[in-house]
Amino acid sequence: MQTTPATSSETMMRAVAGALRHWTTHWSASHGVRWLFVARTLLAAFGALGLAFYFGLDSPSTAMTTTFILALPSAGMVLEKAYYRLLGTVVGCAAALALCALFVQQAPLLFAGIALWLAACTCGAALHRNQQSYSFVLAGYTAAMIAIPALDAPEAAFMLAATRLTEVGVGILCAGLVHDVLFPRRQHAGVLQIAAARRERFAAFCRDVLSHRLDAGAAELAHLRFAADIAALETGRAAASFEAAHSPAQTRRLHAFNSAFMAVLGTSYTLHRLLLRLRAQDGSALPDLLEPRLAALAAAMALPLWSPPEPGYAGEPGDGLTHAQRIDLETAHELLDRFTHEYSAFAALHDSLARNDASGTEHAWTYEPATPWPIVLASGARAACALLAAGACWYWLAWPYAANALILSCIFCALASSSPRPVAMVRQILSGFLLAWPLSFATEFWLVMLADSFVTLVLAAAPLFGLGAWLATDPQRAGMGIGVMLFAAQVIAPANQMRYDMGVFLNSTLAMIGGVLLAWAVFAVLLPQHTMGRAAYIARALWRETQAACIGRPFTATVTERHLRRLRHRFDNRVRDLLNQLATASGPAPGADTRAVVRQALMLLELGHAAIGLRVLASRAQTGVTRDTLHACVQALAAYCHRPSPASHGAVLDAVLAAGATIRAALPCADAGRNARLRAALADLHALHTSLLSMYQEIIVKL
Repeated sequence: MQTTPATSSETMMRAVAGALRHWTTHWSASHGVRWLFVARTLLAAFGALGLAFYFGLDSPSTAMTTTFILALPSAGMVLEKAYYRLLGTVVGCAAALALCALFVQQAPLLFAGIALWLAACTCGAALHRNQQSYSFVLAGYTAAMIAIPALDAPEAAFMLAATRLTEVGVGILCAGLVHDVLFPRRQHAGVLQIAAARRERFAAFCRDVLSHRLDAGAAELAHLRFAADIAALETGRAAASFEAAHSPAQTRRLHAFNSAFMAVLGTSYTLHRLLLRLRAQDGSALPDLLEPRLAALAAAMALPLWSPPEPGYAGEPGDGLTHAQRIDLETAHELLDRFTHEYSAFAALHDSLARNDASGTEHAWTYEPATPWPIVLASGARAACALLAAGACWYWLAWPYAANALILSCIFCALASSSPRPVAMVRQILSGFLLAWPLSFATEFWLVMLADSFVTLVLAAAPLFGLGAWLATDPQRAGMGIGVMLFAAQVIAPANQMRYDMGVFLNSTLAMIGGVLLAWAVFAVLLPQHTMGRAAYIARALWRETQAACIGRPFTATVTERHLRRLRHRFDNRVRDLLNQLATASGPAPGADTRAVVRQALMLLELGHAAIGLRVLASRAQTGVTRDTLHACVQALAAYCHRPSPASHGAVLDAVLAAGATIRAALPCADAGRNARLRAALADLHALHTSLLSMYQEIIVKL
């Protein structure tokens, strides 16, 4: 059949249209997203600058700087940070006024008060490590920015506070409107995608475990990544909660989803370690007895919709099994039952998220980050020392612009306090400052100087600010981009009455760079080992959390299942958060020390879960031998966690064996309900026993 010219032309046009659509889709998903972010950032910045000019604010550049600080990928993240920035600014202004009122014309006492306030706020920022920490940062350095200029004129403190609050409010208003209206990226949709991707990754991980395709080292790294995923989902959820599309019911479901994931993740590790140990036994028949059930469970996980398989206890203990093998097989079946139940709850919560179905969602506890106290106190000490050191230099040098260095050192000491790599973070900001230095000079004296209207001012300054916004969209250079925008906003500093003075430019820029250098030096020299995610601190904190799980408030006989879930969630929360700190600090290639701490954390997670289960069983048991032996077992475990040693290790092993013998003796006389609880306790004791043996064989991080 011969093709007509018209048909050939239509085919060519369809091919061109298809290629154009493909290119447009690819561009909008990659560079298009970045250019839209740049456009939103510039529109918000110059919109805030125009409003500040219109209202005649003293420092329009503060409103512009606020929009750069709030320039984040999604609308929810912008609104969340805007809320905490406003809150921190209000608290910081109130603190500055209180300090100025208490120490009128008493510079040494005022400096001491500011240092204490900044240290306390920096400690709060390091303790929380989420956007709430940003409000602590703002409260700290806002007080310094108002109180320090008011040293010689305390009567101006109120006007400085009111002006700053107004300027920050203008910047927040513009940033919130622009990022929420102009082609916004919704955090809510991103959170649902993160949850779906986690379900797929975890299902693949579990299939590898059940199919014996995953060794212990790969599993440990996977648990480290999953800990980071848990924290990332909570961060995304917190930002999404500021969007209108996100409801309180979705917040509850996401909390429950994270909590269920932590529960099934812990059981999967215990099960995986047991399976590895059974397969390592030469000539053991247990792997073959368990294989049908493992294969059925793995096949069910590969299906699009989860449906738990029948337990199918094929291969119950026979006459050819030893007593130890019978215990191993019973424990394996108990763990498989527990894992199937917990995975079913996890999958059901994911499906309810996908369907946006709020029915049946119970209250769940929030994942909350926490930082070891030595690191928190070290962060506050560094911030106070930076302020006092910069204040001493200001006094002895008698250089007016040293106040700029003082304020910037306070800002970056506080901002970097929550970072696992503060030196690298400050270094990247400094590189942005150094890049923007000559570019700001050229923009200020060759372009902005020629501007004779607001439109020409925007055209003159937009390329430099656009460069900073573009760099901020690159994860590898985000700090540099932020440094470019902040430096340029402060140096170009559009004002109601512009002044062009090269001497002022050089002095102010040198002071700004000196302030960042001082912050870098403080982190590099003062308590450099006391930063987030250090393996030694994580190791110590893990032992303390496990001990706390053993010696908490005694349970009563009427302890509820909700109370039990809350206790387990808190313990999971703390351990996973410590692993997240470790993952963030170690980067994509964890070293041997990091892997050793991960191995230790997962073993301690087993110990803590077993201890909680034994404490509950002891509270429900009648007074007698069973209750006494369980109490003795938990107390021996607490003593071991408090001071690990060969002696305490041997004592807890003996206590575990004694408790196991006692519970087995109680099984024949127990009713159905008590029999199930006793068998669950036996599984916990077995996991506890094998973990303790592994700890004796493994290289534990020295305390």
